[in-house]
Amino acid sequence: MSLATLTKDWAATSYGFLDASAKRELRRKMLKAIAVPGCQMPYASREVPMARGWGTGGLQVTLTLVNPTSVVKVIDQGADDGVNAASIRRFISRVSGASETWDTLGASIVQSRHRIPEEMMREDQILVLQVPNPEPLRGVEPNISIARQMHADADYGKLWLTLYEQIVRKGRIMQGASYPSMVNGRHVMTPSPIPRWDVPKLNMARHLTFLSAGREKRLHAVPPYTRVEPLVFSDRPYLVEDHADLTCRRSGVQGFFMNELPQDGGGSVFEVSDSNLGIKALNKTEGAPTEIGETWYRNGEYSA
Repeated sequence: MSLATLTKDWAATSYGFLDASAKRELRRKMLKAIAVPGCQMPYASREVPMARGWGTGGLQVTLTLVNPTSVVKVIDQGADDGVNAASIRRFISRVSGASETWDTLGASIVQSRHRIPEEMMREDQILVLQVPNPEPLRGVEPNISIARQMHADADYGKLWLTLYEQIVRKGRIMQGASYPSMVNGRHVMTPSPIPRWDVPKLNMARHLTFLSAGREKRLHAVPPYTRVEPLVFSDRPYLVEDHADLTCRRSGVQGFFMNELPQDGGGSVFEVSDSNLGIKALNKTEGAPTEIGETWYRNGEYSA
């Protein structure tokens, strides 16, 4: 036996890394997900050069959508310069020839982990959210077959009961990230581990949103101008994180979602989670020509 018999001749990688069959299947499932908003669509998740749980689902959707004229922005917890975000962005660019950007307004595809940019996205942009667990019923029904039947019957009584128990025991709904939300009045979805602050940004948004879980092999979508309503009781209004009075220590912006940074001597300081918004604010303060788009929130109040 020789080494030649164990290897294959060199062949160029398919455009966008994924083979044509994988892209074809993903496109079919993405179209179905758009047709039935919030409904989970199974797909054969392929292997990509990163570990499961680090954004493989979002990466596969982006690689299916990308083309040489695309402009790609990737963020991780709101930051463009995180190791995971930079690695994914660079990989997408190298296998597709697409341009890279940190600017939300200049991107055609925005792939994100755990955050939605503060600047409002347009009709010609696509948001791809990485999702670790796409099943909102997993906490109340671990049997996936029964959970599928519950979705088919629109039977979300156990989910409502969980929220009710939180109010009885704690005095308020404790659910933070991944807040269960009704899409188009029919399917309940888990909107990725985005904070409660970001969930209203999906309601009647102008852009198309895909949510994909590579490890769980599921994806779902929120088409443009689709209702996304958090599950709340009529006498218990939906509340977002109280960040209205917090000020970013670097950029000075106020009224946006902040990251809390504990200090060695006690106490905390805050930095705006959307790092590119902070950079734009700093550039504008220094007199550099900078365009800051319309934002979902103004002075801590949702205004879209």
